[in-house]
Amino acid sequence: MGAHGAVQVEKRGPPKRTRYYTDRPFWLKRQLLLNDNNQAPTPSSHGAAAGSPLVVARNEHPISRAHISSNALKVLYRLRDAGFQAFLVGGAVRDLLLGLHPKDFDIATNAHPHEVKQLFRNCRLIGRRFHLAHVRFGYEIIEVATFRAAHTPIDEDNSVDEGGHRVLDERGRILRDNLYGTIEEDVWRRDFTANALYYNIEDFSVWDYVGGVQDARQRILRMIGDPETRYREDPVRMLRAVRFAAKLGFTIHADTAAPIPKLAWMLDGVPPARLFDEVNKIFLAGSAQAAFELLERLQLLEHLFPDLANALHDAPAGSGARELVRLGLQGTDERVREEKSVTPTFLFAVLMWPAIQRAFAKLARGNDGDPQQLLAACDQVTLRQQARVAIPKRFTLPLRELVGLQPRFERREGRRALRLLNHPRFRAAYDFLVLRAAAGEVDAELAKWWTDIQAASADERIAQVESIGPGPRTASDGPRRRRRRRRRRPPAAS
Repeated sequence: MGAHGAVQVEKRGPPKRTRYYTDRPFWLKRQLLLNDNNQAPTPSSHGAAAGSPLVVARNEHPISRAHISSNALKVLYRLRDAGFQAFLVGGAVRDLLLGLHPKDFDIATNAHPHEVKQLFRNCRLIGRRFHLAHVRFGYEIIEVATFRAAHTPIDEDNSVDEGGHRVLDERGRILRDNLYGTIEEDVWRRDFTANALYYNIEDFSVWDYVGGVQDARQRILRMIGDPETRYREDPVRMLRAVRFAAKLGFTIHADTAAPIPKLAWMLDGVPPARLFDEVNKIFLAGSAQAAFELLERLQLLEHLFPDLANALHDAPAGSGARELVRLGLQGTDERVREEKSVTPTFLFAVLMWPAIQRAFAKLARGNDGDPQQLLAACDQVTLRQQARVAIPKRFTLPLRELVGLQPRFERREGRRALRLLNHPRFRAAYDFLVLRAAAGEVDAELAKWWTDIQAASADERIAQVESIGPGPRTASDGPRRRRRRRRRRPPAAS
């Protein structure tokens, strides 16, 4: 065995017609661990001292292997049988401790990525900041990470450590870190105490170095280490604090929340593409309404959606702007809980609509405006929003159509109105119209008319639209088309 516990592989290989990741790897020599890091710590009843975790025995916690993914168990067992440490870590342990069903199962080990790849043919190494191993089982991916070092010497210029493994920018944010360590070091690299729990497959105990078990049971979200330093290392941790607190119903510890308002500006330096991923995680997890309130209270919203924050601030008391956002996020949460489909297109329409209306009012200058001005306002807001949160075109283009269809709902006379029912974005635009009516922005009777006509037969639909007389022309109808005059042919020569 090499310096890092490399696994020796016999030449004969696995038997034929055997699925590599379902049978015990008997062709792999079981290696005994020769370093002190692999010795189980002794249980303690008074929390974790420096380098000594609190070990919660199996009979003292509710985590059962019956609730762990069978594929995650296969990875844990194989790493253990090959002589490596293997722990289920992070949110999976936290959720299992709280009686919730984890979405993902992540594993931490002292095996290096290339050693993990030797053990699993269905493994792929990924990552630029941190090298990770993804072990694929059909549609399920088990992420395996090597223990990372906690603190390494930093040069005087605060940019590169002695080994060249860690690179920081001038604000202290980690740009690249690829230094491996031990479990005692790895725990200090995690963000919150409730996420720094390790489920040991060797004896089914939970290792707790930072008091995460107690914080999880008391539903307290506490940052590991100095909160301000940790936020400067990675400003996205402020958004993670909001997401976990809203999703789990945790209370953010006062020391963890205090630095957020004064450091919120650091989100302006985070790549917009990364913020798009974080925004989706925050608002599409079933706790969007609670997360929005936290973002406002901690002064983070103005750095994610500055136009929305300004529109809500300038909106008169009792306006429908804030109510529309509240109802839209509430509806998104209900769909997630009912396991219905949710799309970022509708979410961003809700979050950007107050800003679009504000921009449209400036363009219209008190007039009714026309659809082109509404679309121009949508384009302006979208362009500014892209500088903060990079929304892909596959979402902004349907959003633009959804916005552009809103004026067409106001014209119900004539068979032209029925053509709107066949528009590919009709359903999303109709749902948004209903939301606007619930917020008091448009007449509820208008939304009801479009609801009823969808249930009517073809003949009933025609009768309904023909019974409505032509209303006064508005700017939303667009310019009246002139009928082309027919050219007269010159008389034939006699």
